[in-house]
Amino acid sequence: MRTRAILGSILASASVLIVGYQAGTAVTTSNGSSISLPVGGATAGSSSSGSSTGAAAPAPSGPSDGTYTGASVNTRFGAVQVRVTIAGGSISKLDALHLTNADGRSVQISNYAAPILRSEVLNSQSTRVSNVGGATYTTRAYLTSVQSALDQAGA
Repeated sequence: MRTRAILGSILASASVLIVGYQAGTAVTTSNGSSISLPVGGATAGSSSSGSSTGAAAPAPSGPSDGTYTGASVNTRFGAVQVRVTIAGGSISKLDALHLTNADGRSVQISNYAAPILRSEVLNSQSTRVSNVGGATYTTRAYLTSVQSALDQAGA
């Protein structure tokens, strides 16, 4: 009897972890398309990015200076969208245009996580930064939006 209870609890725990894992790795953008997030890293796949004309690709020279608005990434707690300014080939400014705001707790988490994420991205000059504890959805959506803007810049 005890063995059944132990096996049952192990199976229940494993299924909860699997469902949570799968739910946490996918987000939906504002245009309805789904983006799967890599679990081990913070780099994002594609989304709505820019302009390739099909001509011969120029040699990689880094991101182009300018201001780029990342994709609006929906989470279960609201949308996240970030604007990135590139100056001198590096990320010089990040503006959170929209952060999760489904309820008071979401706003509180966003207000806590956004400055940390901004600082980490500016220091690392990439989206390869650690997850902000307690703000997993906000972190992933923020970094996905930043990566979308960086993709537009050619980074």
